[in-house]
Amino acid sequence: MAGAPSSLADRLSAKASAGCVVRFLIGDPESEVTRRREEIEGVPLTVGTRIRITLDALSKIEGGGVEARFSDGHIALSVFQFDDEMLVTPHLSSLLGHESPMLHLRRLGDDGLYDRFASHVAALWEGGRPIRAST
Repeated sequence: MAGAPSSLADRLSAKASAGCVVRFLIGDPESEVTRRREEIEGVPLTVGTRIRITLDALSKIEGGGVEARFSDGHIALSVFQFDDEMLVTPHLSSLLGHESPMLHLRRLGDDGLYDRFASHVAALWEGGRPIRAST
């Protein structure tokens, strides 16, 4: 496709420029929460290293609209929210994130599972610390 963004960073920048809210809420690689998760996982590619890889990728995103914060509240959860749909991976205690189940949630009414996860993520975001100034 002519003119299509070529990398994830390009795609995220393009989405943000088009008005999409793009947020990353990640664990602090230096935190005790991260260290404990590394002990649980016990693998060479540590959580802290994976966070640093993400931070490096975020630092290369040019343009505005991509926000990032650290959270120590809960790092064993991946959530991708798109309007009224959400992909949620609750990382199970003895498994790596990619080994945990992924749930596809749709918002069908008030106070359902979608709204509960959305509220949880919103509270984590509010309590997060900026990683860098919003671009």
